[in-house]
Amino acid sequence: MQLTRRGFLRLGGAVMASGALEEILGPRIAVAEESPQVLRVKEAVESPTVCCFCSVGCGGICSVVDGKLVALEGDPDHPINQGTLCAKGAAQFNLHAVYDPDSGEVRVNPARQQKVLYRAPNGSEWEEKDWEWAVSEIAKRVKATRDASFVTKDDAGVTVNRTEAIGSLGAAALDNEECYLLHKLNRALGLVYIEHQARI
Repeated sequence: MQLTRRGFLRLGGAVMASGALEEILGPRIAVAEESPQVLRVKEAVESPTVCCFCSVGCGGICSVVDGKLVALEGDPDHPINQGTLCAKGAAQFNLHAVYDPDSGEVRVNPARQQKVLYRAPNGSEWEEKDWEWAVSEIAKRVKATRDASFVTKDDAGVTVNRTEAIGSLGAAALDNEECYLLHKLNRALGLVYIEHQARI
């Protein structure tokens, strides 16, 4: 067999390429074989959810282990996004949790606000309050505003039972059942101005 100049160059190139591939891939393959990773969603319970960032309402799947969120991905069965998520939707896992790949541990994001911050009227400083205080305070203020502005009959004498001093703005984070309950509450309070983020 005669080796031509062109054949020699091809053979030399192939030998160099195989050597380079072995140099590049060899150590990585060895490391991967030595330390196999355990899949963090192996024993997770999956729950469907709706993305909270915009009015599109893309679907996601939350993977939860021992009450902790360990992963969040797009829902392939959802009719809107069919498993895809935008950059903000894909990053919403980081709003709740921080995953440490070295230890495999998932912790609550330390940057996430855990308490209610309250600033008094005309105040300049924020105070930390607990949730019981916040919910009670909101209920008191809603009742006081409704009582002060409630109209039972309009100028023509027609019964209207409404308040125009409170408005409600729903968000894409609410699913159908939550929107239904919020709408029922708003109508029971006599609200007129009821809107949703998707309509604005």
